[in-house]
Amino acid sequence: MVSTAPGGHLDADAVFIGSGEPAEGAAAVERMLRDTVILYEDGTPRTHHAVSNLAVEVDEESGVALARSCVTVFQALPELPLQAIAAGRYEDRFARRGGRWGFVERRVRIRLVGEVRGHLRG
Repeated sequence: MVSTAPGGHLDADAVFIGSGEPAEGAAAVERMLRDTVILYEDGTPRTHHAVSNLAVEVDEESGVALARSCVTVFQALPELPLQAIAAGRYEDRFARRGGRWGFVERRVRIRLVGEVRGHLRG
């Protein structure tokens, strides 16, 4: 599994949909993140994804769940004080497989963008 943000993992066959082409499968998601997100000496992008207003709908019978939340991405660098660099929404879909819940899809809809030169390549 690959992390989509601290604490989150996509299953091997999950889809990540952001501003570019959808990435399908853990290897493709990992490659997309490695190609777009800048990592620093500590091995992190020096960001914090604050997730709020979480709404979850679970259909136990069918083994499917949907979640919607707001996200604000903060970043601090030696030359950049702590600040919000992006804000938007996560729309997640989960499925229960073999008694275990996992991400099936994460849709990221960023609506506000600040100073991201220290976070994203290009």
